[in-house]
Amino acid sequence: MTQRFETSQWVPFPVDLVFAFFANPSNLPHLMPAELDTRIDSARIQAAPVRPLASALTRHFPSVAAGAGSEIQFSFSLSWLPRRVRWTARVTEFAWYSHFCDEQIQGPFTQFRHRHSTVAEMRDDVLGTLVTDVIDYALPLGFIGRLGSGLVRRQLALAFGHRQQRLPESLSVAARLAAYC
Repeated sequence: MTQRFETSQWVPFPVDLVFAFFANPSNLPHLMPAELDTRIDSARIQAAPVRPLASALTRHFPSVAAGAGSEIQFSFSLSWLPRRVRWTARVTEFAWYSHFCDEQIQGPFTQFRHRHSTVAEMRDDVLGTLVTDVIDYALPLGFIGRLGSGLVRRQLALAFGHRQQRLPESLSVAARLAAYC
């Protein structure tokens, strides 16, 4: 049975910066809770399509972007498991400043598809970005897996809650780097 987890966050940064930040897999560990000890173990990055011009021609966030076909293997620790959980994801869709999708090709789920979307949005006279994540997932082990669905949903909520706290600070650093390019 497929389940869905969704979350959104508005940040006061331009969509080109926010999208480029998320398209670089090396930024993932910095947004995850420290207790998960998230690591990128290997990455086979496929070039993204040519990047459209930034909204400000003098600003360009220098960043790698994992295009469609990229595969990233990462691992993390869960306190209730005796060893690290390994996960390999493949980027299956990529559209600059709009969205990208990654899907688990090896890992703890029967199915896992994560769509990261960004859209420019004005709030209180500030042009920023609405970041939306939609995750469709299915757990293994049938009935036993369904019993663990509450735990998985709580873990997702905690991880994304932590990311929402860290994201403005991380984007501030990225914006300062972009200003120098």
